[in-house]
Amino acid sequence: MTSERQAAGTAAGISGALLAGPWRRRDMVRRVAVALGQARAQTWVGAMVGEVQTAYPRPPVDRPRELARFLRTTQGWARGQATIPPPRVVHWTQAPTALAWQRYPVADLPDQAAVARLLDVDAGELAWFADSRGLERTVGEPLRHYRWRVVERPHGVRLLAAPKPRLKEAQRRVLRHVLAPIPVHDAAHGCVPGRSVRTAVAPHAGSPVLLRMDLEAFFAGIAAERVRGLLLGPAGLPEPVAHVITGLVTTVVPVEVWRGVAVPAAVADRERHRRLGQRLAVPHLPQGAPTSPALANLVCFRLDRRLAGLAGAFGGRYTRYVDDLTFSGDRRLARDRFAELVAEVVADEGFGVNPAKTSATTAARRQQVLGAVVNVAPTLPRRERDALRALLHNCATHGWAGQVRGHDPARFRDHVLGRVAWAASLDPAFGARLAVLAARIDWSGAA
Repeated sequence: MTSERQAAGTAAGISGALLAGPWRRRDMVRRVAVALGQARAQTWVGAMVGEVQTAYPRPPVDRPRELARFLRTTQGWARGQATIPPPRVVHWTQAPTALAWQRYPVADLPDQAAVARLLDVDAGELAWFADSRGLERTVGEPLRHYRWRVVERPHGVRLLAAPKPRLKEAQRRVLRHVLAPIPVHDAAHGCVPGRSVRTAVAPHAGSPVLLRMDLEAFFAGIAAERVRGLLLGPAGLPEPVAHVITGLVTTVVPVEVWRGVAVPAAVADRERHRRLGQRLAVPHLPQGAPTSPALANLVCFRLDRRLAGLAGAFGGRYTRYVDDLTFSGDRRLARDRFAELVAEVVADEGFGVNPAKTSATTAARRQQVLGAVVNVAPTLPRRERDALRALLHNCATHGWAGQVRGHDPARFRDHVLGRVAWAASLDPAFGARLAVLAARIDWSGAA
């Protein structure tokens, strides 16, 4: 064992001894002496315990690893390490973790056994789904937890990772019992219950200037460390619980999958491809898991707060729908380095802006964001409105079967009614008129 590993092991053993009983100085010193096999505690142990009690007035029963790291920063520890031979733990005590505090009503998960009960799995299955051995990167498809799909985009690719059924169900339980009780920022609208594209774009309707920006490789850019910090912080989970849940909701791209992705020809696209590969190679939020949108919104809380404050300082408004940032206000948003300030805040929060998708539009032109035109009120672009009206009229007049035109006949009815519902979600008045037209269609023979 190297000296570094030995020191880490000693700190972990002392941390367990400190947390294994009453948080009183005499008892703590005695437990450390027993752990080290000492008949009587040396003076450096008392000094170290005093520093621990100063830093932690109450026992950090939820964070034994943090306590172990803190021990190695104390002066008492340094004095102990200077002795020959350095102290080593000979009697190990495994102190159970517990919830030290709860800011939000998340599930009561004091340890990994409670997580296994919540997910209805045993300890071995929990470790397997959390990929504790880091196998996802190298194993073949049958042993992977995700099914990967590459989606071509104009300036690169997007990798979708769909969790397999059992992991997906486990993630859904984490979403319901751990993530859902934690509130997101008011500016976040994507994948938030009670919010929608309409709520995201409505605040920007009728604005003199509309500024759109996009976060590059959004989900891939949220690394496991940030997820773990969220679970330790706002969620208030103990370290072992936060560690295993982080493993359940993050993943890495398999080497075989990434090697099969073609490298773009353009120089700028190649550089973006390289950055994406670096992010995907470390544990990150998979785009396709049910937990990823909620975790991304929670991780972005401080980003949303800062950007909302920045927009307010310029007399503007701000909303975010997943990775789409929208600002609106007067002409100050189109000058005075506003976009540069946004990019600086985004970079400071660990994200990156995609310059190719930054655009500012005045009221003299069509202001379109998230598929909606917002010059006056949220609605569909005129061409789409006219096309949808014509489609409904033709389906009612000439029969739906003659309007399929490349669509799957078995799903054509759902396709048409889905477009009507989308239009109604943006513009209820227009949607009501479309519903009248749709009611005239005879869907006989449709699936």
